Amino acid sequence: MRKLFTACFCALASTFALAADLPDLQGREVYAVTENAYTPLNFVDPKTGEGIGWEYDAMNEIGRRLNMRIKWNLSSWDTMIQAVHTSQYDIGMDGITINDERKKKVDFSDAYMISQQFMLVRADETRFSNAESFAANSDLLAGAQPGTTNFYVAVYDVLDGDEANPRIKLFETFGASVQALKTGDVDTVLMDNTSAQGYIGANPGAFKVIGDALGTEEFGFILTPGSDLTAPINAALQSMQEDGTLEQLNQKWFFEYNQ
Repeated sequence: MRKLFTACFCALASTFALAADLPDLQGREVYAVTENAYTPLNFVDPKTGEGIGWEYDAMNEIGRRLNMRIKWNLSSWDTMIQAVHTSQYDIGMDGITINDERKKKVDFSDAYMISQQFMLVRADETRFSNAESFAANSDLLAGAQPGTTNFYVAVYDVLDGDEANPRIKLFETFGASVQALKTGDVDTVLMDNTSAQGYIGANPGAFKVIGDALGTEEFGFILTPGSDLTAPINAALQSMQEDGTLEQLNQKWFFEYNQ
C-alpha cells in the first residue's frame, strides 16, 4: 500500500507541476462549437440527450487546466468554419482535418489526433474488398458529407476526381451518411479509423472496415484567426500528452465506451 501511495503521489505531483506551468485565464468564458454527429468524437448520449465524446472531454479538461469556462454550442458542419472565422465562436471541433485551404480562414491548434481514412461497409459486404474493386463496380455508391475530408478522399483517392460524380451521394450530416450505409442506400462511407471503430462499437454486427488506409490526416481545434487562445490551448494539449491524459481519452472512447 505504501509503495502504491508513493507511486500515485508522484504521478499527481507530476501532473500538478505541469498544470502550474500553464497560463491562468482567470475564469474566462470561451465559446466552443461542435456538431454532435461524429461518433465517438462528438455525439448525443442516447440516455441523457447531452453532448458527449472525446472532444467534449478533451476541451473540458483543457478548460480546467487553463481556468477557462467552456460554453458549448451547436452548429452544422457547413457553417462551422465560417462561424469561427467571424468570431461567432472562439473554438470549433468536429474531427477537423488540418489543411492549407482551411488555414486561410481559421487558425489551428496543434494536432490532437492522427488518423487514417478507411472504408466502412456493412458487415455482410462481399462485393468489394478495397478501393480498387469498389471503383471498378459502377453500381456501388459512396455516402459523404460535402466539404469534408471524407468527401474529397472519395472523389480523388477512390473514384475519378469528378466532384459531381453521381456515385457519391451527399448528406447534410455525417451521421446521416452512416445511417444510409446501414440501411443499404449507399455501399461505403469513408472515415478516419478512430471514428469507424466508434461506429462499429456502437452498432455491434452492423459494420466492418475493409482495405488499406487511404491517407493520413491530423485533427486540430479551429480558432478565430489571430486568437490569443491558440498558444494556451497548445500548452494544455502538450501537458495532456505528457501526463497520459490523451491516451486515457483514446482508451475510454475508442475501446471502453461500448463494452
